[in-house]
Amino acid sequence: MSDYISVLLCAVALVAAARTVSAKEPAMPKPDFTLAIDAGHGGHDKGCSSGSNYEKNITLDVARRLRSLIDKACGDSVKLVMTRSTDVFVPLGDRAKIANDAQADLFISIHVNSIDKRSKGRHLVHGASVYTVGLHKSDANLKVAMRENAVIELEEDFSETYQGFDPNSSESYIIFELGQNRNMQQSIDFADLAQQELISTAGRADKGVRQAGFLVLWATKMPAVLVELDFICNAEAERFLASVKGRQKCAEALFNAFKTYRKNKNSVL
Repeated sequence: MSDYISVLLCAVALVAAARTVSAKEPAMPKPDFTLAIDAGHGGHDKGCSSGSNYEKNITLDVARRLRSLIDKACGDSVKLVMTRSTDVFVPLGDRAKIANDAQADLFISIHVNSIDKRSKGRHLVHGASVYTVGLHKSDANLKVAMRENAVIELEEDFSETYQGFDPNSSESYIIFELGQNRNMQQSIDFADLAQQELISTAGRADKGVRQAGFLVLWATKMPAVLVELDFICNAEAERFLASVKGRQKCAEALFNAFKTYRKNKNSVL
């Protein structure tokens, strides 16, 4: 009986010791920031193209590289949400919903630009732009929004889903005059940072920070931007976007902008 009691006491002691060690283990840090990264287009929606280079592949690769940079630098302090991690089609409304459901603090939608094949200066235009949602300051901004929003036509019953919104009708864009964006200033703050980094880090020409009626930005509930990395219709820009070095530079530019934005936001809290 004494042997049995000794064994029992030892077992109790071991359990108590294990609990003590466990209690002393530091708690896993909770994320202080949630970032939603949206790789534009995907699946049967190839986006802009030139030769064998498609926008959907470029945006996904840059998005993955951005995720990797943040993972390595920030670890568990930043929660990362990808609207797509593979070559799949995700409706615009679902992209916004993913970010909203995650209660993201920032939404970055990554895209590649182009202009109509009938435009004379198509092969000369180049440079990066970062957009926030808002009124169309120029016809060019409206055309970009129309092109990006036209992806909803690939969805079944898109007219019903988007309550009669026609991406090709300028009249439909009156919705962007109502409310605009609840987080406009913060969106502009990040857009300014991203634009400067795309110039200095990625070496892109400055096409400016702009406003336009992008559905995917309008539907989000947090600061949000849409990044046009460069024009794939320009041969030199296409080579840059198709290269590993070029896509890494774009990811680094967005990462640097994110670091500064997060630091600035945390210092205010």
